[in-house]
Amino acid sequence: SELLARSLFACGISTVLQTSLGSRLPLVQIPSFEYLVPAMVLSSHLSPVYARITSLQNSLPGTAMASTCPAPHCAITGSRVASLREVSGAVLVSGLVQLVLGVSGMCGWAARHCGPMVLAPSLSIIGLSAYKEAAFFCSTNWGIALLLVLLAVTFSQHLGSCRLPFCAWPQAQGGSMEPSVPTLRTFSVLLPFAGVCIVCAILSHLHIPWESLDLAVAQLSWANSTFHAPWLRIPYAGEWGWPLLTPRALAVGIAMAIGCSMNSVGCYVLCGRLLQAPRLAPHACNRGLCTEGLGSLLAGLLGTPGGTAASIANACATGLTQAGSRPSVQVSALACVVLGMSPRLAGLLTRIPLAVHGGVLCVTYAVAVGTGISYFQYADIDSGRNIFIVGFAMFMALLVPRWLGAAPAHLATGWVPLDLLFLSLLMVPVFLTGFLSFFLENTVSG
Repeated sequence: SELLARSLFACGISTVLQTSLGSRLPLVQIPSFEYLVPAMVLSSHLSPVYARITSLQNSLPGTAMASTCPAPHCAITGSRVASLREVSGAVLVSGLVQLVLGVSGMCGWAARHCGPMVLAPSLSIIGLSAYKEAAFFCSTNWGIALLLVLLAVTFSQHLGSCRLPFCAWPQAQGGSMEPSVPTLRTFSVLLPFAGVCIVCAILSHLHIPWESLDLAVAQLSWANSTFHAPWLRIPYAGEWGWPLLTPRALAVGIAMAIGCSMNSVGCYVLCGRLLQAPRLAPHACNRGLCTEGLGSLLAGLLGTPGGTAASIANACATGLTQAGSRPSVQVSALACVVLGMSPRLAGLLTRIPLAVHGGVLCVTYAVAVGTGISYFQYADIDSGRNIFIVGFAMFMALLVPRWLGAAPAHLATGWVPLDLLFLSLLMVPVFLTGFLSFFLENTVSG
């Protein structure tokens, strides 16, 4: 609950900066998968070290050390504190790198050289990269997940033009009433989400077994983490200790910044495409990356394990609802800030069933895949050069992370920070697709 609240607080402030000073697109800022993967790489490298230290301390007589907590009501103790501080240090470094990329104009330069052969595979892989997580969440209850998908598809596609007579807006001029808006399409994500959550609550109230959880997930104490959290706590920097800036954190932070920057540029293009807006100017991309860097700096100082980046799911939901209003996104940012100051309210979000998350991912990320495919109309897809670029970039983006996940020990240069940098980058499909397609598109003649 504490970590989630702090993350929401940073994301809310970053969203306000993004919509008012940054790219000015209606995008919510969240901790993306491109932060999660390097953080897990760093944590998996740190955990064996701390486990050996703890076992050595406990094996020596008279040297067993009690775990200390850096803040009141904090449940993170011992080696977990040091691990979290080092991950926060990586997030802090990623924010600094993003600021450098934005101020120097490198982000805008790269976006200007991204043609259809770069955007098509990159956006497609951004959508396909979440299929494992979506399948895992849906596996807790496929019926609930399919119900949400069915309702969302019906509201956004089959009933997208359905207008309810009681939903009409007064026009600014003349005082006449505008024809009712397509309400079901506008709320094609919110209504199914709320309806399925109500169904899950009813099933739980009736004590009907409906959710099958993985053993590791079932051991998480959702209720205790929610009910023991305080109602009000304003997060501040250094409450859990300052971030640790080590060579490992520096390497992983650079990988975070590169992966998240590529994801954010793709999200800017995706949002503009879905809203049929002109392509974002290079200086707007640079401003957007600078504001994301400021958000990641705040998140690192607050001790969260993830920075802030543009939300792919939010951009895809905008495409489904066709509601591209910046004030509505700023209202959601205000809600994030309020939740960030109340760990108990933020902890209630953890009670949302995983199957509901899986259904939302299935609907939203599918839009990213389709948007990427739509960019093929601007290229000669019958060209052997273009066929190779697209096929090679997408295939390697799916192959390399699975290969390294099965045998991470094969990547050993002899220097741990360099190993973590390569592993953090090569485990992110977005980086692989963007790098390979950008390199081949700008070096292969044709």
